[in-house]
Amino acid sequence: MSSSVASPAAYLRGLRPDWLNNPKVWRTEVLAGLVVALALIPEAISFSIIAGVDPAIGLFASLTMAVVISIVGGRRAMISAATGAVALVIAPLNREHGFGYLVAAVILAGVFQVALGALGVAKLMRFVPRSVMVGFVNALAILIFMAQVPEMHDVPWPVYPLIAGGLALMVFFPKVTTVIPAPLVSIVILTVITVAAGIAVPTVGDKGALPSSLPVPGLPDVPFTMHTLTTIAPYAFAMALVGLMESLMTAKLVDDITETHSSKTRESIGQGIANIVTGFFGGMGGCAMIGQTMINVKVSGARTRLSTFLAGAFLMVLCIVFGPVVSDIPMAALVAVMVMVSFATFDWHSITPKTLKRMPAGEMAVMVITVICVVATHNLAIGVIVGSVTAMIIFAKRVAHLAEVSAVTDPDGSSVVYSVTGELFFASSNDLVGQFDYAGDPKKIIIDLSAAHIWDASSVAALDAIETKYTQRGKTVEITGLNDPSADLHGKLTGELTSH
Repeated sequence: MSSSVASPAAYLRGLRPDWLNNPKVWRTEVLAGLVVALALIPEAISFSIIAGVDPAIGLFASLTMAVVISIVGGRRAMISAATGAVALVIAPLNREHGFGYLVAAVILAGVFQVALGALGVAKLMRFVPRSVMVGFVNALAILIFMAQVPEMHDVPWPVYPLIAGGLALMVFFPKVTTVIPAPLVSIVILTVITVAAGIAVPTVGDKGALPSSLPVPGLPDVPFTMHTLTTIAPYAFAMALVGLMESLMTAKLVDDITETHSSKTRESIGQGIANIVTGFFGGMGGCAMIGQTMINVKVSGARTRLSTFLAGAFLMVLCIVFGPVVSDIPMAALVAVMVMVSFATFDWHSITPKTLKRMPAGEMAVMVITVICVVATHNLAIGVIVGSVTAMIIFAKRVAHLAEVSAVTDPDGSSVVYSVTGELFFASSNDLVGQFDYAGDPKKIIIDLSAAHIWDASSVAALDAIETKYTQRGKTVEITGLNDPSADLHGKLTGELTSH
């Protein structure tokens, strides 16, 4: 007789992560983590230079961010490490007050992120329109490509055929096999070619010295005073907001790519914890990285936390154990990987003639404004905020014209019924007052709101103003047809919004 109760062994297998039960998933995750680790090295070094700190600081931050977020984050397979946006925010603090203040700001930024996550800031993501999301993605693709341009300017001529060869390998190698990620194959082959042939081209080692030991935890070297707190707080809060914005937008993008849901609240809190840990280990902080995340998820096919954890672990192994080998990797190989990521990230469908013809002008304007703001400022948060505000203004302007008023006078001339249709809020209700004939209407006025909805205090104030104008002429007003939410709001606010 078979039993419906699973055996203890089967139960334990069910608790294990997918990558432990599936060798193919294991291989994909391990190789994806290795590719991401290789791609993180020059980026982390570059961002360290932007922040004005030693290259090892950026590499340490990438290690701790990736390892910690793989455990506490809310979005599986997303990569967090040292980023350019965070480096730009904290660079002035490091320049004016020193490295100790930078580390203290990173820790405080983590505390802010935990607090904001607990307060539900992630729920604000629902107010980000799709047009802003498309603009965000396209702007990221442009920024990723633009970041590679300096590596292709004023360099030895062999760099160009190496980049072209790397791109060709990543396009055609998957047609042969997908067992090994094409970016890894490209990096290995181009490195072997340049080293064996003695081709003199810029390498990873030219970006800066790699660390030779693991980071050691400790407290920031700053006086623990109120002056220190007031000095670092503005930078920490700015870093917290920029980091959360980039991380939540990237998480939403990965949700769409993988067709899976992630906890944005957990991701917000996880980002804070990762930055706190990073600060105590002397790192420069960070957030989700769109480029490396796309390498991990879209190019390499990773889907679990293992790839994120291994990206951080491999990063330190590559730097400490295989530092001399990694230093010989030509920058052309990594540039080719990032160019491929840029093309894969861009939403080409959004700019096809067919889409452009069908898309409303307002939606296209929001997308373009988002792209321009992000590319111009190199700040994703500014672009998303400006794009979202623009979308809200366009929406408010569009909806404001949907409120209509029509009047029907009773045959005996004793009353008139005004039927109001549409959404009543600050934009539409401002025009409401002028659509009534206060002098010419009979003694009794009925305002029928059966086909309308009151959203805010401005609408209640407009209805009060209409009543006041009729009352001053000795006429009575009756408001009917309010739905329950509108009636509740009107009942609470009517007569309370003007001074008497």
